[in-house]
Amino acid sequence: MKQLTIIVFILCSTQAVLGQNEKLNVLFIAVDDLNDWVGVLNGHPNAITPNIDGLAGQSTLFTMAYPAAPLCNPSRSALLTGIHPFTSGVYDNKQPLRNSEVLKEAHTLPEYFRKNGYKTMGSGKVFHYRHDTVSWDYYWPSNEQIRPEDPAPPEVPMHGMPMHDRFFDWGALDVEPSEMGDWKVADWVSNQLNIDHEKPFFLACGFYKPHLPWYIPKSYFDRYPLDEIRLPEVNKNDLDDVPAAGRGMAKLKILKDDNIPGDSVEGDHARVLRYDKWKEGVQAYLAALTLADECLGRVLDALENSKYKNNTIVVLWSDHGWHLGEKRHWRKATLWEESTRSLLMFKVPGVTQAGSKVDWPVSLIDIYPTLLDLTRLPQKNDLEGSSLHPLLKDPSREWDKPVVTTYRYKNHSVRSKRYRYIRYADGTEELYDHAVDPLEWINLAGQSLYDPIKAELTQLLPETNAPYIPNDSVK
Repeated sequence: MKQLTIIVFILCSTQAVLGQNEKLNVLFIAVDDLNDWVGVLNGHPNAITPNIDGLAGQSTLFTMAYPAAPLCNPSRSALLTGIHPFTSGVYDNKQPLRNSEVLKEAHTLPEYFRKNGYKTMGSGKVFHYRHDTVSWDYYWPSNEQIRPEDPAPPEVPMHGMPMHDRFFDWGALDVEPSEMGDWKVADWVSNQLNIDHEKPFFLACGFYKPHLPWYIPKSYFDRYPLDEIRLPEVNKNDLDDVPAAGRGMAKLKILKDDNIPGDSVEGDHARVLRYDKWKEGVQAYLAALTLADECLGRVLDALENSKYKNNTIVVLWSDHGWHLGEKRHWRKATLWEESTRSLLMFKVPGVTQAGSKVDWPVSLIDIYPTLLDLTRLPQKNDLEGSSLHPLLKDPSREWDKPVVTTYRYKNHSVRSKRYRYIRYADGTEELYDHAVDPLEWINLAGQSLYDPIKAELTQLLPETNAPYIPNDSVK
């Protein structure tokens, strides 16, 4: 009996050591331009997102996740380097992160995993168009083409309005879902989960939809009958108390386009209303969202049926939010809730509690230090985010760290659990109390009663703002 006890002890100790030394894989999934219109965030009653909702039921969901910037490139550059835009100078989509003196030699998240013994591979939109080749061992389809092309529409515009840019368009395509670029990305990523890897892996999967244009297979439009579409709740006077800087971000007007005589000063929302296309736009966004959700489900099924299901971290995130008429605005690129609320969840073997939620504000730049913590890689002192590991272990703990979001130079928002404070480069302000005004309709910044709140949140604004780095031709 004594000999048996010793053998069992040795076996258990060996298993414990093996468990401690085993490196967790990372499945890193991004969804482009996805706002909070998913079931688990109660963002839109029509949304069909069973796979996002199902993953949330197995994960820790952060219900108040916000980006470093409400625009693709600066948000992703910050997330993938752990450095805020006001530190790096990456504020816009035409600024490759390596043009920044601060980020020129920075280790991106996948690059750091690669330098620490991981196989890094990916497909789809993870970085913003421009591919960072030093970050990857392999990228599909290639370093030059990050994702397969989608089927082209038969003619444009499809939405029936005069077209003022090549992106703001939508329509149902007579194609199979398997012809879409995101579907092919899901295929490739799923295949990587079905083969043997000699090293632990960091596998990135970037879904492009629901990014514009919403050219989506007709079968997804059919899931959203137009007469059942619910429009966002809006206040027609919402912008009356918003400073000129904020109204300018809402793009109430567009630049003159000589190809649209007499229609050259009309913004997206005014045009959508004039042509009675609001419901159709919402329908198209929801169709694109459900396509992305279905592609996600195929990847998650592949993981579940693989030998990696019990030793792989899954992190799902969206790079920022999206407006569909709220504040008379479409698209992103504002500092309000619709443009900044993002999706974030972690599923971590042995750490996260299935179906748990964290209701404190967190930043997407917290992903980098969190993954280093979870995989026991050496921490980096230059990261500006905080590891969320404590919240993953105990979602009920206190976490009072308001999030700063930056849009272009010196325009910032601070989101605390209760308030949103915005200060623009010209010094004008907005303040919203989400306890009584979740849609941010009443700007309290001019009321002296709230001066102490503003003073407290102002302390969180950056003391310095890096100048813009050089642009290039990236769109």
